[in-house]
Amino acid sequence: MRLGAAALLPFALLPVLAGCIHESGGDGPLLPTPPTSSPLPPPPALNAPEPTTTAPVPPPSVPTTPPSPSGFSESYVVPCGGRPSASQVIAVVRRHGSLLAAGVPVSATTGPLCSGIWQYTVLAVPDHEPLQVVTKGSPSALQFVTAGTNVCTVDVRAGAPVALLTTANC
Repeated sequence: MRLGAAALLPFALLPVLAGCIHESGGDGPLLPTPPTSSPLPPPPALNAPEPTTTAPVPPPSVPTTPPSPSGFSESYVVPCGGRPSASQVIAVVRRHGSLLAAGVPVSATTGPLCSGIWQYTVLAVPDHEPLQVVTKGSPSALQFVTAGTNVCTVDVRAGAPVALLTTANC
């Protein structure tokens, strides 16, 4: 192990200090001068760990959300491509209750849009405000979640993907 210049400084000043005490007429004993021809003894070994080298670690990749069982990622909202269709969403809303009367013509103005297993659809109902609809599940087992002018219910906020919440203005 090599010592730096700062570690050797006390040893280098020892002869100078000894000469000062002797020349000043001090009463103290003369300090022995270490021999200049012999090297200093090595300092005791420190328990310092040996430096190690490690392979560089690549930065973590951006986490991606794997596709849901429906095949749609929860990271974004995309058109469902007919899985489910607007007709399937309208049928689920009609079965759910009295939101849509049986003979009233209804059409989808937005969607269905998918994010994971969740869907967001906006329906046009004559003489009414647009009806927002949130459903979830596979097209063959579509489940009604909520419908209205504001679909940001506790269930939707707690379970729907962030991308769908953003699309629904939650």
